[in-house]
Amino acid sequence: MGKLKYAIVGFGGIAENRIAKEGFALDKARFGKLRNIELIGVTDVSMARKSAAEALGLKWYNSVEEICNDNKIDAVFIATNNLSHYSTAKKLIEAGKHLIIEKPIATTITDAKKIIRLAEKHGISLAVDHMMVNNSYNIKAQKIISEGDLGDVNDIVLHMEFPYGYSKEERSTWRISNPDELGGPIGDVGSHCIYMAEFLLNQKITKISAVYTPEVNKLNVENGAFIRFKTEQGIAGSIRVSFSDLRGALESILLNLGYEVYGTKKTLRSYGTLFQFSGYEDEPIPLRLELDNFKTVKTIKIKRIQNIYRKVIEKHAESIINKKRMTGEDALHNLELVIKAHKFAKKS
Repeated sequence: MGKLKYAIVGFGGIAENRIAKEGFALDKARFGKLRNIELIGVTDVSMARKSAAEALGLKWYNSVEEICNDNKIDAVFIATNNLSHYSTAKKLIEAGKHLIIEKPIATTITDAKKIIRLAEKHGISLAVDHMMVNNSYNIKAQKIISEGDLGDVNDIVLHMEFPYGYSKEERSTWRISNPDELGGPIGDVGSHCIYMAEFLLNQKITKISAVYTPEVNKLNVENGAFIRFKTEQGIAGSIRVSFSDLRGALESILLNLGYEVYGTKKTLRSYGTLFQFSGYEDEPIPLRLELDNFKTVKTIKIKRIQNIYRKVIEKHAESIINKKRMTGEDALHNLELVIKAHKFAKKS
């Protein structure tokens, strides 16, 4: 088999700077070529994105249908607004394209299940971009926890709190303007915290509840939320998410995106690892992982950094090459927990 050829549907800032330049290694000054993978084209509802695509040497498709009809395209990365995930995925699956979808997989359980069933029917490998599990610092944290270095873990706190929606431009984005997009703090960043809690503890969340935080900024979505959960083995945890916390300088905002894992012997803390960064020296902040034995604090060194988006794409490509398709079931579980958190908060 030659190189698998990918396209991107939805070419906004994250798709350009994270998925294309990093994940598909089009920033050649920073990243080496992918071995079995090639990004060849993109489309977006905004023609203004065409010049950005062509500057990277990518073919511009005028519609999703053009991608569906291009037999050269093996797989597609969907990076559109959340409400369009289902309709876009349906077209591409029926055209025989393998898929990576930005989380959430869809905005309703019904649509998520339809996507999963369609992918199974057509033999499509279906992945959702839960990229933070690929962060080398988070992988090391999971190893420390699983090896028992913290003692018995009985609590974990994850937090992604920052200011978003304070400008007219931000308030008009789909994440904030329409609650049906599931783009508020619970759906946008709480979903990351949910799958990361499960990844770090290596067990599923079985119970979840939430309350919305008081409104300090007039938004069409929740300002923030406090989420409580329990895992299948009874570990308690909490998640704090917000679009209304200023948190000082940009650097302090980014470093606050992390977690604390509490054990009977030690506490593990991360700084900046719940975000879009991989841990490279040229990123705006240095990611950190610290182990506290209540007397001294040890900074954990990471020898090898891997790009979190590249790894998502490589895993997906491997599943196609090896004919071991990905099912998307993990994304359905994540969406179910997000929706349960919202339902609980609305009743509170």
